[in-house]
Amino acid sequence: MALSDIARKIERATNKAALERTTRKGWTPELTGYAGYGNTEFVHVLGRVLMHDPAAEATETWAQRGYRQFFTIQVNNLDVRVTVNGKTVHGRTNYNGYIDILVHEHGLGAGWHEVVIEADGAEPITSEVLIVSEDSPLGVVSDIDDTVMVTWLPRAMTAAWNSWVKRTNTRQPVEGMARFYQQLQEQHPEMPFIYLSTGAWNTYDTLVSFMEHNGFPRGPLLLTDWGPTPTGLFRNGQEHKRVQLRNLFIAFPWMKWLLIGDDGQHDSLTYGDAANEHPDRVAAVAIRNLSPQEQLLSHGSLGPLADANEEGSFSIPLIQGGDGSELAAQMHKISAELEAEAFAKDAPETDDVE
Repeated sequence: MALSDIARKIERATNKAALERTTRKGWTPELTGYAGYGNTEFVHVLGRVLMHDPAAEATETWAQRGYRQFFTIQVNNLDVRVTVNGKTVHGRTNYNGYIDILVHEHGLGAGWHEVVIEADGAEPITSEVLIVSEDSPLGVVSDIDDTVMVTWLPRAMTAAWNSWVKRTNTRQPVEGMARFYQQLQEQHPEMPFIYLSTGAWNTYDTLVSFMEHNGFPRGPLLLTDWGPTPTGLFRNGQEHKRVQLRNLFIAFPWMKWLLIGDDGQHDSLTYGDAANEHPDRVAAVAIRNLSPQEQLLSHGSLGPLADANEEGSFSIPLIQGGDGSELAAQMHKISAELEAEAFAKDAPETDDVE
């Protein structure tokens, strides 16, 4: 038996014992909604069910210490119901308490909408979904850590401090990135922003508050679960991003994407692979270059983990810069080319991602 299998068994046994103990103490299931996304044909409704102590005082997630977000008791295999525009669909939570229910023929138009999520024993909640318009030919997929928020991942000690100990309202945005994204949205008001990160869903509320506080455009977050998996003790961040990019290509077959990340992790490699495999779906790649000091703090060496000049696709534009202002300046130089391609009549075919 692999070490990851042992870790998963311990995790599930521990959660089961905690679930039984807290149920006896009067705790109840509590729903949390995550912003979902979809097109005019279907929509993903996302959320999670965790145990909650009704007697506990509510705390402000925005200012709490990071480690508190990771100590949760998940409610698995619980019956849940989502209602979208009057249509109700049933489902169940997975073994970590997550909800991902696909609703077809929902009848919603483009834009943000409220949906209702219900679960046995929990108070119903409203959540949000973004329906992307087919009139939007261009979208943004953005990394979070060291792209919009200073994190210095994946070096273990720094990551642990930033995620587990440091108070979450002290985190700093990467200089100029919010304004860069605002400029993109001003130029293309219908442009969707999707934030794709290897960060844990446990930090969702904190990240949403951080981006609202610092003026980043509103958009769904696609995060991951932390902890052991069938293939390892921790999630494979690159694989998570590849799978989610593929899902976006399938969900929005008419759209080209501007992929934005940094060279402190493997974004150059991941985005380069996506551009090579699906060049008609990637409009451009933008890489924020960390300074040598940031690289050293991030992973222990002075250079990037993956060089965009070596790993990127050269059939599509590649821009690089140290902050949002530099990336915005580079983007301005290629914006006319991007718009001409994005609005071209010969849009991508819908059957090239299988």
